[in-house]
Amino acid sequence: MVLAAVEEDGGPLAGRFITVDATRLHYLDRGTGTPVVLLHGNGSMIADFVSSGITECTDAGYRVIAFDRPGFGYSDRPRGRRWGPFDQARLLLQAFAQLDIERPIIVGHSWGTLVALALALEGGRNVAGLVLLSGYYYPLSRPRAKTRSGAPFAFMDDVVRQTVMPFVWRLTAPGAVKRIFAPCAVPERFQRAYSMPDALRPSQMRAVEEEAAMLTEAARTLSELYRELNVPVRLIAGSDDRIVETTQHSARLHKELASSTLSVVPDCGHMVHHAAPEEVIEAIIAVDRAGQAATRRSRKAPVRRHWLHIGESARETRYAAAG
Repeated sequence: MVLAAVEEDGGPLAGRFITVDATRLHYLDRGTGTPVVLLHGNGSMIADFVSSGITECTDAGYRVIAFDRPGFGYSDRPRGRRWGPFDQARLLLQAFAQLDIERPIIVGHSWGTLVALALALEGGRNVAGLVLLSGYYYPLSRPRAKTRSGAPFAFMDDVVRQTVMPFVWRLTAPGAVKRIFAPCAVPERFQRAYSMPDALRPSQMRAVEEEAAMLTEAARTLSELYRELNVPVRLIAGSDDRIVETTQHSARLHKELASSTLSVVPDCGHMVHHAAPEEVIEAIIAVDRAGQAATRRSRKAPVRRHWLHIGESARETRYAAAG
């Protein structure tokens, strides 16, 4: 199995590769115990979670698996296929089977929350619960980004993307990182561990463009299905998030989901897992306990037989078309 090196605090961090449905995925696998799967946001990669300290929940008895989502970090994103939340969820469910990941707790940040939600809807009982960080959950209208602040560049061909745009992205990247962390400062550990040249590679920026373009429609599709979630959900967001408005998204989803709790971190922006990693780890533990309690209750409950009806088949068809 091939290894890829990532720098963390000056030392090598070994990742692994797995091929699923003709797509090579890069992942990090640490610890033993209840599996916790980490899914990063748009434009990010595994090093974001590592530098935040979230992977240290292995000390609490968890197996932590962080994936570079398709097209990010060192994972492939084959062309000619849709890569919406449900498409990525189905790919990851196959990866879970290959890696013996059973009933994981899914932690998603930003765009990764959409994939986490799709996993819970698609995977059913194969997902124990969700910890959702700074997510964009509803199809609200968004102002068009100016070119200097990182517009989607959907009109560009590969020649322009490979030659001219890397210089533009490198010029705008420092300001973009500061906005994402604001009002908090960019942590030194993030600056040491996170490879900006890797984040700004043309292949990764192409994935950024695609996910930016599909964000609103993906949120619209998922928002029609939230009431079907039947797993414990812990929502965490910053009070001063300048990327995704907490009241319009996390607070609104909390009101819709009876199985959820919401924690708003004061004086914090979009990167709550860096500002409050202990709170994220506490949420993981809380979801784990809630899932174990639900499992005990289900074992005591009498088994009820039921027939598969047309409505269930139609719902599966709707899921398949949602990506």
